[in-house]
Amino acid sequence: MKDSKSRIIFQCINYSFLFLLMAVALYPVLYVLAASLSSFEFLAQGKVGIVPMGFTLDAYKRILSYPMLGRAYLNTFFYTIAGTFISMLLSALAAYPLSRRPFPGQKFMSSVVVVAMLFSAGMIPTFLVVTKLHIYNTVWSILLPTAMSSFNVVLLKNFFQQIPYELEESASLDGCSQMMILFRIIFPLSMSGLVTVGLFYAIAQWNSYFPAMLYLRDRALVPMQIILRDIVIQNQTNELSIDLVNGSDQISESVKYATIMVATIPIMMVYPFIQKYFVKGIMVGSVKG
Repeated sequence: MKDSKSRIIFQCINYSFLFLLMAVALYPVLYVLAASLSSFEFLAQGKVGIVPMGFTLDAYKRILSYPMLGRAYLNTFFYTIAGTFISMLLSALAAYPLSRRPFPGQKFMSSVVVVAMLFSAGMIPTFLVVTKLHIYNTVWSILLPTAMSSFNVVLLKNFFQQIPYELEESASLDGCSQMMILFRIIFPLSMSGLVTVGLFYAIAQWNSYFPAMLYLRDRALVPMQIILRDIVIQNQTNELSIDLVNGSDQISESVKYATIMVATIPIMMVYPFIQKYFVKGIMVGSVKG
């Protein structure tokens, strides 16, 4: 059957609108990439669009030559992987009992989780807890204070509620313990939800900046974001201290854009491989509250 004229018009309008949305979302990324690869002269004149002008890698050379960047990158990968693992484990262990049949105190615990979504302890109380636990200036000061998110616990709880309780009863009759049921039945059937929540935690850890400013004094422990901030500040300072006629060091604007790309590219490379889980997870996990 041939499509009607009205349907063809609707599809053209729909595709045009989607293409416009894609262009709006893609333009900033292309502009930042082009600006990071362009010379200062073209940036200062505002001639850079989505294509690099006066192609140069000076900004990236400046960033990659920074002595602490390699160590900071490794620290960021460690915080992201370890932090995501700890957060996923704690969140799943908290969400699973809340999603099952009622037990004494379940409503109260669910209320506590919801209230925690609206109110937080604040910066100073959290800092005092970190110091009292003697984890200040250690990797644990980055991993533990943000280990759980109430929103993600609720999201996982909604996922687990989609799984029929009869599956657990059958597994119990076959001799499975609660932990075996959780890891061999619940987790495999909730893979899209776990990947979605894991992506939330991973992005939060990757972009984590302020906790490192508060809790870390050892430069060997700081993540990549702190080093990139130092690079930007250092280049701005250098720019102010040189003769404006001599443009040899006028690349601070390119450095800013290059730092954005350096911090963003790893996440952009991972996301396409988990996109199908992410979209499904958001849709399913938000249906049931």
